[in-house]
Amino acid sequence: MNVALYAITVLIWGTTWIAIAFQLGEVPVTLSVFYRFALAAALLLLWLLATRRLQRIGARDHLFCALQGMCVFCLNFYLFYTATGYITSGLNSVVFSMAVLFNAVNGVFFFRQAITSRLLVAVTLGFIGMVCLFWPDIRSETLDIGVLFGLGCSLLGTYGFSLGNMLSLRHQRRGLDLLSTNAYAMGYGALIMLIIVLISGVPFVLDTSPAYLGALLYLAVFGSVIGFGAYFALVARIGAGAAAYATLLFPLVALSISTLFEDYQWSLPALIGLAMILLGNGVMFYKPRRKAVVAEMADDSAPA
Repeated sequence: MNVALYAITVLIWGTTWIAIAFQLGEVPVTLSVFYRFALAAALLLLWLLATRRLQRIGARDHLFCALQGMCVFCLNFYLFYTATGYITSGLNSVVFSMAVLFNAVNGVFFFRQAITSRLLVAVTLGFIGMVCLFWPDIRSETLDIGVLFGLGCSLLGTYGFSLGNMLSLRHQRRGLDLLSTNAYAMGYGALIMLIIVLISGVPFVLDTSPAYLGALLYLAVFGSVIGFGAYFALVARIGAGAAAYATLLFPLVALSISTLFEDYQWSLPALIGLAMILLGNGVMFYKPRRKAVVAEMADDSAPA
């Protein structure tokens, strides 16, 4: 069961990036993000209500869910969609893998977690890897500002996602149901994006092409509802640390698809950059075997 949940998470979240690319075009980005999370929130809320699993929460908790929605299901995806207009979906997913490092840094700021040598090594590897990945554009005599703009949007979106993770951790520490808070947050994220659409005067349009509608359904149902459901089920079964190893494989899936559908051209610096980013993420999650065994023995010996 764990292997199945792990495979579902990697395959779904590794393929959502190309689906985002299919949504670019006729429909404004703000509307695409709104459509996605309005549909996802409706489906998840209806399922929780039907199964009587929707948890009621207080007004203060709803405020934090709204903040989470703005960070995870609203502005960050607006930035991801925008970035995909300037860089390939595969590169976008690689930048997103930096969320692991952002989480560690934000943990220091918001929860006073210690700055470890592991964190410093991981951040250094991630930064060097990012430079290598985009080195052909950085060293170009005609510097492509569009690529750098896309990189900046993707980095900001990833940091927003990390802030949302900090809010999710806050919910967990208060004993709130994870699926319920995600459902509320998706709803608030969609509402905030709707307000942005109305204020900006963007006309409501819908691309009825099979590519757009298929991408929308895939992102809402699989990418948002099933993907998050599988991931959090995995977290419950094997723990957050082990489940997070899935993020190491997202870029490999996404870049493989980008190579096939977006004609992404690999270079030696790009390969080195990808390897260093993945290594940096791996450093964050590596646990010596001896410590893991000792921890398991301690758990087994604890009184029931």
